[in-house]
Formats: sequence, C-alpha cells, structure tokens
Amino acid sequence: MDEWTLAAREPAVLVTVAIVEGSGPREPGARMVVAAAALAGTVGGGHLEWRAIGIGRAMLLDARARHFERFALGPSLGQCCGGVVHLAFELVEPQQARMLAGRRTIDTWRLAALDGAPDSALFDGAGGQLAGAPVPVFTRTRGAHVMQEQDGRRWLVAPVAAPRAHLVLFGAGHVGAAVVRAMADLPCTITWVDERDDMFPRDVPANVSIEATDALESMVADAPPGASYLVMTHSHALDQRLAEAILARGDVGWFGLIGSNTKRQQFEHRLRARGFDCARIEAMACPIGLAGITSKEPAVIAASVCAQLLILWEAGCRADAGAPLMRLVGSA
Repeated sequence: MDEWTLAAREPAVLVTVAIVEGSGPREPGARMVVAAAALAGTVGGGHLEWRAIGIGRAMLLDARARHFERFALGPSLGQCCGGVVHLAFELVEPQQARMLAGRRTIDTWRLAALDGAPDSALFDGAGGQLAGAPVPVFTRTRGAHVMQEQDGRRWLVAPVAAPRAHLVLFGAGHVGAAVVRAMADLPCTITWVDERDDMFPRDVPANVSIEATDALESMVADAPPGASYLVMTHSHALDQRLAEAILARGDVGWFGLIGSNTKRQQFEHRLRARGFDCARIEAMACPIGLAGITSKEPAVIAASVCAQLLILWEAGCRADAGAPLMRLVGSA
C-alpha cells in the first residue's frame, strides 16, 4: 500500500524530509506515512525512522496537527551518516490524501505551513490550486525545500511527482509476471499487454494497467515519447512484428527483447533486410539483463532486467535534474 492510500483510509501523520545538512539517509522530499498500526514509505530507516514513527503515533494520540524537528544523526541518534535531518510532521487531511491517491500519474505540489495555523494546499502541474488554503507564491526550481515569508512564517514546499519512467511490457507469461512483481514498488508505471486475457492475474500492483488486445502494435503507437519497451511474448513472429513497430519510432527510450544470441542474430538479419538502420538495431537489448547473470529462472531474469532499467532510468533522471515541473505559482 502506498503512502496516500494508507492516509486516505485511516488517520495518519505524514513525515517529510524537509532539510538535509551534510550526509543523510534520504533526500529532501522523501516521505513516510505513519498510522496507528501501519506504515508506508520511508525517511531512511534506522534510529531516525524509529524516532519519527514514535513522534507520529504520539501526534495521533494527542491530535497534534504539526511538528518540526531537527535531528543530528551522529550525536543524538548514533547513525554513521553524521549529517543533520529536519523532519516535518503533519496530520494528514483525508480529502487531500484521497486526491493524491488518485493522482499517481499526475504531477502535484504540496505546501504545508510549519508555523502559525496548520494551513496546507495542493497544486497541479500547471499551477492551478486543487485544494486547501491560500498560500504564498512558490517556485519549483529548488525542488523540495523550506521557504520563509517576510514575516518569518515557514512553509514546506514538496513535489509529489508522477513517475517519469514508463514501461510497455508485452507478454503475460511467467517472465512477464515476474517483471511486474519485481517492479511493483519501483518509481515507474507499466502498461502490461497481451492478447490472452486469461493470462493476467486478478490483482496487479497499483502502478500497472492491463491491456488485453489483439492489436498489440497499436500499443506501440499509443505509448508516450521516451517509453521503454520489453518484448517477451509467446510467439517469435509476434516478437518480430513488435520489434519492427518499436524500431519504426524515433523516440524510443529503451527496447529489450527476450532471447538468446541466436535469436538476436536472426532478428538482426530480418530487420536489416527490412531496411532498419543498423545503429537502431544495435541499440536493441537482446539478450536482456545485466552481463554475468545467466540464470533463466523467471525471477532472476526479472531482477536482472529491473536493475538494467533502473540504471537507465536513473541516468535519465540525472540528465533531467533541474527541469521545472511548473513555473512560479501560488497566491500573493
């Protein structure tokens, strides 16, 4: 269960990493939701998180709306990170939690007052206010941070960004199902495609949408720019058609095709014969996974491919760092 789903279901306290000085276990904006008997998310584990859970549950008992505390990780908590972390604690407003639970794939911004009245607000990626009280003007260029008004009142500004990584996964067999399970808690969304409706499990993770269709190539055409594609269907002929549809796009983030070196050689020969650019064919990942991992167990293949994609996606995130999700927004 994710943070916002938990907070929408029962009284909860949201704990957010507001400031990090020096080395810390998590970055500003990392969050955790603390309920009476459940947790979701993490602010870094260890003694810091244990203390945060205790404070959050004490707030639930005494209905305290807000708390802001500085933690010196080395001197007071015995953690070897050695830096200083400032945590913001807020009783979650259920309506806002329900709204955020329904916006997993849409960028949102949260503002929460750290001083004065316990005001908070949500904004969409275009700058429109979705819920909450009037708030001061704020900017995205700093990411998650604490800003201060001229009168000294402080606000936590925190993006709730939609996952940037999207995988279109073709094939609902054993390996496809293992990939979905392995990626259930990763920062990505998955479109899982197969023509065999009965192959899909009844329940899938929250970041997965199922497409049972005979027109698999149309799912390539409908995918967002920069998407990653993983092809592992029950048919080599279908894999071939999908490979051609994917390589025909000029905005593919990554393309992986399950198979051996022999399968790769066969596909390379056919794709060159159909006029596909050699550089595009060379970029096709086949076999898939990290070098050195050779097991054909579905769970092992899934773990290896997940690691391969995480390396790619994290590199993309670093390249995109600093690109604002929205301009200066808020009420004057």
